[in-house]
Amino acid sequence: MSVAHPGTIAVLGPGGVGGLLAALLSRAGHQVICLAGESTVQALTRNGIRVRSTRFGDFTAPVAAATHLTEPVDVCLITCKQTALDAALERVPARVLADGLAVPLLNGVEHPALLRRRYRPEQVVPGVIRVEATRTAPGVVVHSSPFVQVDLAGATASADRVRAAAAVLEDAGVQTRVSQDETTTLWTKMAFLAPMALLTTRYGITIGDLRTRYRDELLTLTHEATAVARACGAGVDADAVITMYDAFPPETKSSMQRDAEAGRALELDAIGGALLRSADEHGMTTPLAARLVAELKTTARATQ
Repeated sequence: MSVAHPGTIAVLGPGGVGGLLAALLSRAGHQVICLAGESTVQALTRNGIRVRSTRFGDFTAPVAAATHLTEPVDVCLITCKQTALDAALERVPARVLADGLAVPLLNGVEHPALLRRRYRPEQVVPGVIRVEATRTAPGVVVHSSPFVQVDLAGATASADRVRAAAAVLEDAGVQTRVSQDETTTLWTKMAFLAPMALLTTRYGITIGDLRTRYRDELLTLTHEATAVARACGAGVDADAVITMYDAFPPETKSSMQRDAEAGRALELDAIGGALLRSADEHGMTTPLAARLVAELKTTARATQ
């Protein structure tokens, strides 16, 4: 697969993030197969994916859709929620994926190990994505951030194949980088995401309010998260993370907060739980993170 020879891309979970990527890849000339539930499959088959984006404009892209992968693909982008990951992976049997790359763009740091047990290690290319995109209906995506950025970590896959996958995303309009340092790639996002997700969801505020009204807690939690990241071997700096917060559009909400507002299951275990488990593994205490996770668990139980 190369930019000159478009390949076949599967997208597992065509929600806000997956739907945006599927539409951009289709618009760039790739064959795209979205894997989802029956009602979403019917909507995508009938209408394609409609995107409203301040960066890419408004457009509709045709895609194929199915409930399960039935043919080999060059790349399978895994963009479902962590809460649905185990069930979603049943749509992508290892024997059908064959030699295709599995590229998870998921929150958290624990999923690569799960995927390397399900598929061959040389097929798995963990990545992170920075974007604010929301599915407002099946096949309808609103992209509200002025950017969409992907970092791929090619620690176990062929460097040539990882670069080819990155080039395909780049050609579709996604700013994409490749690194050999998987730990730093995953924890750089985790150290940013965990404080933002836990605090915005706990207090029901945007990032603008977070960095003003709750700045002390933001600083404390960022230092907790970056300390755990460094203990795990990641080159993450707290000051750099704070600089990123201060540069974000003030109206931004976290995806966990949007899930809470919509009454959906939260990725609390994949984000907050994983942070606490990593801290415990290294004999560290993260009191603010522990308090927020406990409070959010209580809130989630109360609303069920």
